[in-house]
Amino acid sequence: MSALAILNARLLDPASDYDGPGAVLVEDGRIVEVVHGPGAAPAGVEAVDAGGLCLSPGLIDIRVKTGEPGAEPKETLKSASLSAAAGGVTTMVIQPDTDPAIDDPAMIEFIQRRGAALGLVNVRAAGAATKGRDGVRMAEIGLMDEAGALYFTDVDHVIANTRTLQRVMSYAAAFNALISCRPADPWLSEGAVATAGELATRLGLAAAPAIAERIQLERDLALVEQTGARFLVDQISTEGALETLARARARGLEVAASVSINHLCFNEIDIGDYRTFYRMDPPLRPESDRQALIEAVRDGLIDAITSAHAPAPAEDKRRPFAEAAPGAVGLETLLPAALSLHHEDGLELLDILRPLTHGPATLLGLEAGVLAAGAPADLILFDPGAPVVIDAEALRSKSKNSPFDGRRLQGKVLLTVVGGRIVHDAR
Repeated sequence: MSALAILNARLLDPASDYDGPGAVLVEDGRIVEVVHGPGAAPAGVEAVDAGGLCLSPGLIDIRVKTGEPGAEPKETLKSASLSAAAGGVTTMVIQPDTDPAIDDPAMIEFIQRRGAALGLVNVRAAGAATKGRDGVRMAEIGLMDEAGALYFTDVDHVIANTRTLQRVMSYAAAFNALISCRPADPWLSEGAVATAGELATRLGLAAAPAIAERIQLERDLALVEQTGARFLVDQISTEGALETLARARARGLEVAASVSINHLCFNEIDIGDYRTFYRMDPPLRPESDRQALIEAVRDGLIDAITSAHAPAPAEDKRRPFAEAAPGAVGLETLLPAALSLHHEDGLELLDILRPLTHGPATLLGLEAGVLAAGAPADLILFDPGAPVVIDAEALRSKSKNSPFDGRRLQGKVLLTVVGGRIVHDAR
């Protein structure tokens, strides 16, 4: 690989809390030198003048759905990788809710081989916690861990059987594997498409109370305490659940949490008159919950912000609200959407980038997410103030179900570098 020097940049490194001028020298796919202050390119090295724009570690998105294998018209690994590169996501973790499910070592290896063959971004996989994500039979967690699975989850399927989840956690704890569950009491949440309250009642939508999230999280955390498992709360979305999470951490439990960018940027009012592009799972919450999530990011209670990328073709979205497929594409809009927390809510750039880079890297045991000599050269150069108008039809994803369509944001990825290679250049 050729060497690359990015000069005259504003370095943003959440791992070291450095926000200041500097330069980065890359060689053979890794960072060989980070200079705080003016730097110069060695002779014969390709130089990029950042012009004072922001250079940070590439984003790590730990919750990405694709249609491959089984539903390629929604999204392929190639289209998702192109979207990721354009959005500054240098590592993405594919969810196991494919057809067939990613529930054995061969499927883990298939996803990683396909991703590597594309030569775009780092493609990793999460394994299913139970066979076929049926919530009953424990999957081959140990073998998938050896094959490279980064964590284990049944994604949107709640493991309602407490004994099954206890076995999964106990087994995973034996080799320090990470288990992830989305907390939603399955009986209170059954059939719900909105959060219980005045709006859902007025619209006539089946709704679940916000406490359904906290109830299930209390159960999951009790099992974490009993088994000693490492645990990730997937897509936390309510103030009550955040309080439960904070108490668990105060007791010393090894518990992390992720939040989707959608729940940081939208609230239940956005569904308006049944706008299905805002149909999410978990459903959008009241503004008080959104503000609590933003403060949790500011305070460091959130370990990972995810795109919650969930492609759905138009025929699955343009239906009555209750029948529409939940979720939204988000790989390309993740960074400008996250930067809205800086421009509109006053969060520091490092506090926003931490759960997009160093936080998920630390959680999953990845070398990336840091600007330091020896680290993988996964980098993004972006202009945090550049105005952008999101055009869903121009997104590289095969599906165009973006709730940000037509929205004015700030923040543009100009350069994406993965393993020292430029995989996206919008300069």
